[in-house]
Amino acid sequence: MEVCFLRGLLLVVLWAWTLADDGQVTFVSELSSKPAQKLSKYGWYGNVRLQRFHIPEESAVARWLFTVTKGHSFHCGQHNVTIHIQYGAPPVINPTGTKFPNATLWSPCLSLILPVTSHSSTTFNLSNPAPGDWYIGAHLPEDDGRIEQKGFPSCSYFFQPQLSIRRAVDTPILQQGTFLQQTAAPDKPARLKLYVPEFASSLSVSVADCSSGEGADGENCSLLLRLGSTSLQQRPVTVNCSGITCSAALSNPPWDTWLRVVVESSLGNRTVTFSIVSNYTVGCKPKSVGLKVDDDITKLRSNSSYANSTSAGNSSVVTDTAALYNESVSLLTPLLPSACVWNIPVLYEEVDVLSLRFTPVNGPNVSVTDTHPTLLTYPLHPQATGGTLNLQLTLNTTNVTLGNGSSVVACLSPWAPVLELNHSQPCRTALFGGYGVHVNVSVPKAVVRLPFPQSTTWYLTLQLTCNSSDCGNTSLVSVLPEVFISACVEDCGTYGECRLLRSYSYLYAACVCKAGWSGWGCTDDSTAQSYRRQLAATLLLTLSNLSFLPAMVVAIKRCYITEASVYLFTMFFSTFYHACDQPGVAVLCIMDYDTLQYCDFLGSVCSIWVTILCMARIRDTFKYTLFMLGALLIAMSMQLDRKGLWNLLGPVLCAILFMVIAWVYRGAKRRQCYPPSWRRWVFFLLPGALCALIGVCLYIFAETEDNYYYTHSLWHILVASCVVFLLPPKEKDREAMGWSRGWSWSWSWRPRVCGYTLCQSSKDELYTVT
Repeated sequence: MEVCFLRGLLLVVLWAWTLADDGQVTFVSELSSKPAQKLSKYGWYGNVRLQRFHIPEESAVARWLFTVTKGHSFHCGQHNVTIHIQYGAPPVINPTGTKFPNATLWSPCLSLILPVTSHSSTTFNLSNPAPGDWYIGAHLPEDDGRIEQKGFPSCSYFFQPQLSIRRAVDTPILQQGTFLQQTAAPDKPARLKLYVPEFASSLSVSVADCSSGEGADGENCSLLLRLGSTSLQQRPVTVNCSGITCSAALSNPPWDTWLRVVVESSLGNRTVTFSIVSNYTVGCKPKSVGLKVDDDITKLRSNSSYANSTSAGNSSVVTDTAALYNESVSLLTPLLPSACVWNIPVLYEEVDVLSLRFTPVNGPNVSVTDTHPTLLTYPLHPQATGGTLNLQLTLNTTNVTLGNGSSVVACLSPWAPVLELNHSQPCRTALFGGYGVHVNVSVPKAVVRLPFPQSTTWYLTLQLTCNSSDCGNTSLVSVLPEVFISACVEDCGTYGECRLLRSYSYLYAACVCKAGWSGWGCTDDSTAQSYRRQLAATLLLTLSNLSFLPAMVVAIKRCYITEASVYLFTMFFSTFYHACDQPGVAVLCIMDYDTLQYCDFLGSVCSIWVTILCMARIRDTFKYTLFMLGALLIAMSMQLDRKGLWNLLGPVLCAILFMVIAWVYRGAKRRQCYPPSWRRWVFFLLPGALCALIGVCLYIFAETEDNYYYTHSLWHILVASCVVFLLPPKEKDREAMGWSRGWSWSWSWRPRVCGYTLCQSSKDELYTVT
């Protein structure tokens, strides 16, 4: 009797402790912040500033703070910053409204608009967020096409996201078939979690014995039962409980994960007491393969041999289709009573960065029946979510002929598979949607592309369906499912380039389009340039460099051979750099693009450097020393940052400084303005300076993506014209002191007497001993 009393007292104390702890879950705070990043106008996905946040399990509330700050003090007007939020993978966005490639499916993400003048901030709150990685992307409005030169002040905005979460550390666990006493108040909902094992086909959560402790009103508890988390695209399953009992049932619940259960009360300030229980059914457990791994190693070796022979071009491996078909039929062993699908093992193979391949271990062909679905599993890690998930399903009708009403239905779904497929049932699970396709005799191939897929396990369910319940003699067909991860959709096509991007340690890929093409895979030709326009642009940018020929002729005629060689270098590399830099198909690259660009930039700055030093009229020794020293320093600065503003202004200002010093010195020595001739100023220096000024203004302020072919070609012509005007006339004693003397000594013979050289004076034609 005493033992029974103590046992009962212990049960009462435990029950009272449970009630006292109901609604009193302990929450802790966790904060995370990312550095501020400079925003860019949207032209392609590389302009998006992508940040990744991790939300742990049992997080009750997530609060983001988005701050945008203007970088400069001058007035830039108001700009709208677009912020995208996506769970599980980077957001797939389309701000410009372009077309997506065929068979490319995507779900819109949550987008926020933040108007910014100088400093703005906004918050975004999310209750019961889904655990895992969340991605934040931000960008300015669409790019207007204006080309901004690096180094000039411009409107800059910096974006910084911060995250604050409230996480429960002692959430009660709802066990299978075990009732748990809980309480819920309007401001303190009951929070629980339960584990859903793999191969679960159904799940139910029931609430019973609901009581509010208010007499007659105790029969109506008004509870809200929520199953699942919030991931923006998917909401929790919500059931409104108006009586003392209610339940929520999930068909095809997510596998191998913790499921959140939240019970809320809406009865004013009343506290509701209830009992809650969960039950699930594991109806799809496959046959155990045991601990012996020799068979798996044999399959891996054969699969590797098949892959190597296929990559080597040996097509004889797949010629015997009948043998593969018979082999796949033999693999369909009888199902266990607890099984509901044919489970096919899949080989996971990492090929390259953002390149994965999934191959059925038993061979490329997979058998599909009308009695049970065939299931293939594809685990997708977070490192692979920055690419594109591709599904290609091909029907093999070599040995089997399908009827007109027969087809193979497929469903690709995340988190859990669809365990029953037919024409009427949608391709979706309890909490997540899927992507359905079908193949038949008229359409033997189907393709699905998913940019930035969620980081989870994806399931492909296949089943043969017919018009009637009986498919007749055709109850087994063979299909070829190809599932792989690629960096971009079809490698961005002809008019695009797939580029690998990085946000800290996270890698993702996107297409940058050219020649007016646009879209996620550069397949939208609404603004594409015609071949005639591409050819005209190439000819303009390349042939405009021929304007350096007059400058070279003038330089050679005036005995400025070094300067002429620099102009030749500039003309050659500028011509072939622009021939290689074209965005379309009218492209010619004689060497590496980076080399051509480097030589073009180097030659342009060196041309300006030698021209201004030549105008200074300093002695040849100092001039050629400055030529060489300046060329070395310019080469070094180009290697550091070839597009920097001071890489151009630095040599120009230094050369102008040398020229001004030389001119002032010469003018003070002669006591007159230098150059002394007014004709030199009016007909040469002023027109040359005007050409240079107009060219610089066009280069810095007027170039856009649309008029680049015309303005940059005009820049070539103006720069070459200003060289013609600014090159000084030939020096009077150039033959004695310049290159003419250097050439003449190789053609003339000067006698040497007793170790001395007889020199010829240009003035008195007398020989003297030096």
